[in-house]
Amino acid sequence: MKIVFFGTPRFAVPSLKYLLAHPAFQVLAVVTQPDKRRGPGNQLTASPVKEVALAHHLPVWQPRSVKRDADTLNKLRETGADAFVVVAYGQILSQEILDMPRLGCVNAHGSILPKYRGAAPIQWSLYHGETETGITTMLMDAGMDTGPALLEARTSISLLENFYDLGARLADLGADLLIETLLKLEQSAIQPIPQNNAEATYAPLIKKEDYRLDWRRDAIALHNQIRGFYPHCTATFRNAPLKIMATAPLGPAYWVDLPLEIQALEKDWSFLEKCAAQPGEIVHLARGLGPVVQTGNGLLLLREVQLSGKRPQSGWDFGNGSRVAIGEVLGNGA
Repeated sequence: MKIVFFGTPRFAVPSLKYLLAHPAFQVLAVVTQPDKRRGPGNQLTASPVKEVALAHHLPVWQPRSVKRDADTLNKLRETGADAFVVVAYGQILSQEILDMPRLGCVNAHGSILPKYRGAAPIQWSLYHGETETGITTMLMDAGMDTGPALLEARTSISLLENFYDLGARLADLGADLLIETLLKLEQSAIQPIPQNNAEATYAPLIKKEDYRLDWRRDAIALHNQIRGFYPHCTATFRNAPLKIMATAPLGPAYWVDLPLEIQALEKDWSFLEKCAAQPGEIVHLARGLGPVVQTGNGLLLLREVQLSGKRPQSGWDFGNGSRVAIGEVLGNGA
């Protein structure tokens, strides 16, 4: 089966690698977003998908607007591809492109559709505290993740799993499901199922303000925000920015889902739950773990943080290195 692959971030890399390794598929070319300036020196950096494509000596096309770039449209048409495969590409495909391949355009999306349509399904599923998610493959249409579903694969979400962890698992899950989908599609062994639009929810692009922590929120809501938008959520400490990178909500509802070293705090719970403090106030320094912070409802253990201009560090190292004192108050994100 002749394939043109559309994808950009790390999430799409396993899908491309699986296609390249499978004898049933021939990847003719890769379409990815233009190089972006990143890191020290603001140098142009290739997308993870482009790096894989170049390593396999594949043609790489990087139009700023794929639906308006006449040269790319001609190249796509001339490939005679059986299917276009799209995984986190980052641009909307026109109807002209959708109509080109014989089998259509197949997308692997990081949620169980129609929930979390849009650009950031993994992040928002964590933010909203979902305990299950997965991958849906679908035939693309002109809408935003509205095409008929083909196959799905589900997986549970653990309490401490963050965006990177879950994204890596879903990337591998999606690569497997994509291979199965394409083989069955070629054999006419799949019946596309229209999505129920009444059940749709959306996962929009993440904005800077989504990273700001407000200690008046519940502990579990803050925890889900931090792991969903990892590693970018910010508070303030002594009037300087502080990234909060990993946390754990404490209490009877969570002990069973926490590692043994955090479960050990259960012995102190009768004392901790009686602490009367304002949101953001540090009420305890858990030995070997880190500061425990009062929220609008419940307590939150800081497991990993990053001071401005410093490397990430454990909550315990932060507490020791900064000589954090009980009664100090963390500010909301600016």
